[in-house]
Amino acid sequence: MRRSRPGRVLAGLASALIAAAAQTHGPEWQSLDKAYAALREKAYDAAVAHFQAAVSAAPQRADIRKDLAYTYLKIGEPEAARDQFAQAMRLDPAGQHVALEYAFLCYETRMQAEARRVFDRIRKLGNPTAEQAFQNIDRPLAEGIARWQRAIELAPDNWSNHEELAKLAEQRDQLELAARNYEIALHLRPDLRYLLLDLGRVWKMQGRTEQAHAALLAASRGTEPRVAETARELLPSRYPYVYEFRRAIGIDPKNTELRRELAYLFLEMDQIPGAEIEFTEVLRNEPNDLLSAAQLGFLRLKRNDAAGARPLLEPVLRSGNEELADRVRFALGLPRTLRKRPETPRSKVSVEAKLLAEKSLQAGYLKDALKYLRIAHENDPLDFSIILKLGWTSNILHDDKEAIRWFRLARKSPDHAIAREASHAYRSLRPALARFRTSLWAFPFFSTRWHTVFSYAQLKTEMRLGELPFRPYVSLRLMGDSRGRTLIPNLAGPQYLSDTAVIAGLGIGTKNWRGLSGWMEAGTAMSYLSRARSSRLTPDYRGGLAFGRGFGHNLGPSSRGWFYETTADAIFISRFDNDFLVYSQHRTGYTLPAAGAVQWQLYWNGNLTADAKRLYWANFHETGPGLRLQWQSAYGPVRLSVDALRGEYLMRRNNPYGGPFYDIRAGLWYAFTY
Repeated sequence: MRRSRPGRVLAGLASALIAAAAQTHGPEWQSLDKAYAALREKAYDAAVAHFQAAVSAAPQRADIRKDLAYTYLKIGEPEAARDQFAQAMRLDPAGQHVALEYAFLCYETRMQAEARRVFDRIRKLGNPTAEQAFQNIDRPLAEGIARWQRAIELAPDNWSNHEELAKLAEQRDQLELAARNYEIALHLRPDLRYLLLDLGRVWKMQGRTEQAHAALLAASRGTEPRVAETARELLPSRYPYVYEFRRAIGIDPKNTELRRELAYLFLEMDQIPGAEIEFTEVLRNEPNDLLSAAQLGFLRLKRNDAAGARPLLEPVLRSGNEELADRVRFALGLPRTLRKRPETPRSKVSVEAKLLAEKSLQAGYLKDALKYLRIAHENDPLDFSIILKLGWTSNILHDDKEAIRWFRLARKSPDHAIAREASHAYRSLRPALARFRTSLWAFPFFSTRWHTVFSYAQLKTEMRLGELPFRPYVSLRLMGDSRGRTLIPNLAGPQYLSDTAVIAGLGIGTKNWRGLSGWMEAGTAMSYLSRARSSRLTPDYRGGLAFGRGFGHNLGPSSRGWFYETTADAIFISRFDNDFLVYSQHRTGYTLPAAGAVQWQLYWNGNLTADAKRLYWANFHETGPGLRLQWQSAYGPVRLSVDALRGEYLMRRNNPYGGPFYDIRAGLWYAFTY
């Protein structure tokens, strides 16, 4: 019926490789380059992964999906290849070659009806291959239909004859003939509810939406799981309305599950008479349905019809269904029976709960995972791996108070790996939850422009006030330089670089919200140069907003790739003549893979400084390349940065440094929180 698969695959892959040679642009080109390299090495699984990444990057390119389909064929996955050809055909409807590949694969994967439709469309364009393939499918179908029609003439009450005729008619798109014979087969064998699925599917193709919905709804309730699941996939995602239940019952009046669900829907809607009617019909069809009998009995008790309720409830009491019988006893005011709880080995419960928790974690059902982990912990309280997972799960669910409690317990594990991981997590969470938190950051750097070392640092202790969004703190700042003298003539000094002072203060700061925080501080600046007391102690009031966000692959243990980060500070400082300054810094570049304990970043700087009073020294921009290294110390990361910057002042009037300036800055950043 078609050319050999190996020849087709090789031809397709050859054309893919030729097309790839010219493909050097777009976000998908890197994945494509890796995919074609993997094809040349016959590493087909790797090629599939790279093609999938390229499809995600460029979902509208039909040629990538076609190449992925050919690769699926190489590893023996025709269904996956078929689905990719279907997408390629959707993106390129005029492409006959892709449509033929899709149709052939539909035929091979038992989708003859779809294959016939596609071949029929292409043959009408004058394609001889499609014509021959269409006839190879259509001719046996026509002959089969004629044969089963003769069989029905001989035995019209044989339901299987009607079903076989309906199947062939559906494959040949003779939908009216298919629907009529599915209806007859269902009428002859109403217990075969899978026929409801077939009938609903054909009605849906005919555009008889309401009838199709009714048949599929009936098929989705009270039948074998596979049929019910398939029917649910064809139904709308919303819950059915009452009139839709009514139509489904009209098609399948003996469907107990369907009627019972409608009865419970009436109860939810507080339509008690409707619920009683449906429960009564359920019992007429299924007299031994204890659940419906009990529910109908409860409804009659509720309207004080004890005589009508008792014949329904007494069989439930004698049934042996203890749970349902206890509900009846409670409704009748009788004492409940005492039942001994079956004993299960604690170790078995723990193992089962751990397995369920693991499955829930993998599926992303975190609340279920937390429930199962707690059950496992109750049955095996010394399993520290469970305790550690309880900590991480609570942390992911943003319940850090609970998480830190589990991490504190897990630190006592005899397993050093668990204890070390729990200790690290505990130290990371503790500062945010502790009543008092102390932090220290320091940033000394050398500037070739000023030929000096500047030192900025702050030691701060904050106090957490319950769940309030702000924290008071005490602070000690250092802002100085090694030369210890004024660097710009006729000014109070380059205050945006150095105060040559230690500043002690009291302040209040907000919690961080998506990178944004605010603070206010009042203190005293103590100059370490001036000897006169009057000039050594100066009131200092400051405050502002700080923002910082990073995107992409920032510095981290396993990070590698492009990144972008931005920081901005808007600060009021009283000692600068009540000035308001804004600092904005941007870096974008590439994070290199870690080399041992050291990680590298190459980036480009873009900085802007401005103020409200338009002072020349406080308005400038800088740009230039930079290099940053990070390594992990015992108490946190340490970063060394080197930046080569070219800058220009924005204010030229009365500016002794009017032209551009150049600066190489090398600094060391360290921060620690406890």
